[in-house]
Amino acid sequence: MQDTRLSAADGLVAVAVGLFAVIEEVTGGTNLAERSVPSLWVAWGVTAAVLVLFRRLAPVWTTAVYTVVSCGVFVFTLEDAAAWQWLTELLFLFTVLSQTRLRSARALFGVAATAVFVATMGLTYGGAGFADYAIAVGMAAIAGGAGAGVRRYQVLAARADERTDAVVARSERLVREAVAEEQARLARELHDIVASSVSMMVMQAGGLRRRLPADLGREREALSQIEATGRGAVEELQRMLHLLRGPATDSRLPQPGLARVGDLVEQSRSAGLDVRVEVTGEPRPLPAGLDLSAYRIVQEALTNTLKHAGPTRVTVTIDHGPGELRLDVTDDGPRDGFPAAPHIPGGHGLIGMRERAALFHGSLDAGPDGGGFAVRAVLPLK
Repeated sequence: MQDTRLSAADGLVAVAVGLFAVIEEVTGGTNLAERSVPSLWVAWGVTAAVLVLFRRLAPVWTTAVYTVVSCGVFVFTLEDAAAWQWLTELLFLFTVLSQTRLRSARALFGVAATAVFVATMGLTYGGAGFADYAIAVGMAAIAGGAGAGVRRYQVLAARADERTDAVVARSERLVREAVAEEQARLARELHDIVASSVSMMVMQAGGLRRRLPADLGREREALSQIEATGRGAVEELQRMLHLLRGPATDSRLPQPGLARVGDLVEQSRSAGLDVRVEVTGEPRPLPAGLDLSAYRIVQEALTNTLKHAGPTRVTVTIDHGPGELRLDVTDDGPRDGFPAAPHIPGGHGLIGMRERAALFHGSLDAGPDGGGFAVRAVLPLK
């Protein structure tokens, strides 16, 4: 958690300490007695500023050097401590406790160094009384407590960042799993569609071969090869996609399309939805895969409406445009007495609908619409 780089704030604090020390020693501010060797104290003030500059990079070592040298200067000169010296010691105590655990040996060292500093300062001062020591202890407690508070905030912030990263990673994993699951389901459905179409081609080729006269041997042979190739393609498709098919899946079941929206509406009405269907444009035969995806989009939109809004009014609009199929499922929102569940962006239902639209180079938008929710899909028709 400790930062190993100097910052502009470190430089500003060091400059402030150095200016404070030099000005106090040169002018004798804060009732400071005249020094016997002023240059020694000015030099020590500048050195202390350098130590302050690097205090966060090496909090224990800078505190140790500053405390030992300061106490040595007190004993050697027998002169009173200046205000800048005491405040600088408090700054080092704050730094040590903000960089280390409160119950660690480093924290104990910081407290001990400050105690030694106070004791030496009091002995050389000569006139220190109980009140002076009490004030010094109170100031040290404030500086140390502030450092411990900063340390606790840093720990909590780091833990919060870790939890946030974990939540983001889990969300991304769930989205990837949902996409993979929906893609597998789409693959199973498309497998059924392709297998059914190829099987139909094989049957038609076989029927045509049997109707050809016997003298058209080359044509009959070509149709036989088409039948064999088609059967091989179906078998290969079965082998390749075997793992995607669950044990309960039955490929012989007919795949639904927009022609069965009426059955879907009846099911939704029996569940409590007030569904109204509007069909505009001229309906036309749709490719099997696109027809299935359109049906699934409407089905998932109605399911989401029942889940999030409860028994409410829903309008399903199917627009057969000249070059695209538009689907619009809009609800009026929860009715009185039914608590609304929040629409969560990126849910599995929306992911599945977007995957189906993207499969045919279409688009899908979903979001609040007035007091309700709307799902709008555009599927291009090639």
